Amino acid sequence: MSSFVQSREAQAPVRSEEPRYDVELKNVTKRFSPTVLGLDGVSAGFEAGKVTVLLGLSGSGKSTLLRHINGLQRPTEGEISVLGQRIENAGDAELRSIRRRIGFIFQNFHLVGPMSVLENVCTGKLGSLRGPRLSLLMYPRSVRVEAMEQLERVGLADRAFQRADTLSGGQQQRVGIARALIQKPDVLLADEPVASLDPVSSAQVIELIKRISREENLTVICSLHQVELALEFSDRILGLQAGRVVLDRASASIDQREALQIYSKVATPSPEASMKSLAG
Repeated sequence: MSSFVQSREAQAPVRSEEPRYDVELKNVTKRFSPTVLGLDGVSAGFEAGKVTVLLGLSGSGKSTLLRHINGLQRPTEGEISVLGQRIENAGDAELRSIRRRIGFIFQNFHLVGPMSVLENVCTGKLGSLRGPRLSLLMYPRSVRVEAMEQLERVGLADRAFQRADTLSGGQQQRVGIARALIQKPDVLLADEPVASLDPVSSAQVIELIKRISREENLTVICSLHQVELALEFSDRILGLQAGRVVLDRASASIDQREALQIYSKVATPSPEASMKSLAG
């Protein structure tokens, strides 16, 4: 090989691979009215195996962003891709197919109180089963076995036949996580999953979500208000103000003071901003 060729090869730039995003938003805007924006030109990509925490005041757009990712709301403008499928104009059947691959953890648990813990977890499979299920024994044995495995995973196998409404808040949220996991999701969304929990239970739930993200290579997008918890357990912080992204960095590069500026920079809300808070 000539010295000229060797020189050209040495000078050739090394191309780094573009990250693969399981969820991607491009210039997504949501107008609830001519003067009220829920999202304002949001662009962001979310990688598998990473936990991204959304930080911001109530009304900043966190819940609205999550609802757009699972297709519960449609953007006024922009593109949303989930697991390689565009969803902003997807039909009902296509949306149902995509949602089977998206787990959702709710702030208020959304368990059926009188129902057993095990049956609550089994309900996570309803999207892939035909016909109604009026009791635990109406679920296939394979589903019941899988539900028990998920309860063991979250440390609640010994509570399987207990009424869900007899559990503590932290335990109920772990049941909610098991219910989401039985879907075998590729994307896991969590909307203020620890808002009603004490600090110890909150840390346990977030640590569980992070561990499962690593084990299953899940794309996790979680809205929180607890800045310290967000910095400790997330890989990345996405800060929102009035529907706009104002901070997007690795958590390890952000200190608590900087994260709190997401909240402190917000001025006294105008009437329009107050209306935004009603939009989530």
